[in-house]
Amino acid sequence: MSLLELKNVSKIYGELHALDNVNLSVDTGEWVAIMGPSGSGKSTMMNIIGCMDKPTSGQVLLDGVDISKESAKNLTVIRRDKIGLIFQQFHLVNYLTAVENVMVSQYYHSMPDEAEALAALDRVGLADRAKHLPSQLSGGEQQRVCIARALINYPEIVLADEPTGNLDEANENIVLDIFQQLHKEGTTLIVVTHDPEVADAAQRTIVLEHGRVAREVVNESFEEGRSYI
Repeated sequence: MSLLELKNVSKIYGELHALDNVNLSVDTGEWVAIMGPSGSGKSTMMNIIGCMDKPTSGQVLLDGVDISKESAKNLTVIRRDKIGLIFQQFHLVNYLTAVENVMVSQYYHSMPDEAEALAALDRVGLADRAKHLPSQLSGGEQQRVCIARALINYPEIVLADEPTGNLDEANENIVLDIFQQLHKEGTTLIVVTHDPEVADAAQRTIVLEHGRVAREVVNESFEEGRSYI
């Protein structure tokens, strides 16, 4: 069953068609990678799916609701309740500890709960780093804090923008292992990446060129439960 559908979606800035009549369907529990060169529309698509922007035309259906027609206020609520965002640049608050950074996401959703935040950090292997500041964590550890923060409110979709872009191979594999576990648990994953190895971990890859879907590649060798470490 489709959790997310883009129907004839375009995003136009003056003469620039950042997205040009895009159609895409993502099933519940599916792991999809989005690839393409710089300027292909990846970031624009991510912002629209993540309820941070609206298309110029077309429909974006999330759980059957056309979010392209929602107000900015309602989009904030939808993003808070349904979408977990993971960024390449981490966006951690530098004066808060790891567990406090995770609790910030809870604050905007419901009530901060340190025990739940600690459990989320434990899930990504960082229970022993909970009281450390971002400056005391490696890049890979900071990215795992971001993942814990994205997961704390149990989103329907995890949307990751270049989640391994700043990581070495060892930490990239840790992140892919976490994604594999999330997929096994039924989480819907949409990962924007330049890295073919990250894309190859997904079930399906969508390749964008000049704002259009150039092709879709199904990973015939996708292995459920594969370990990357």
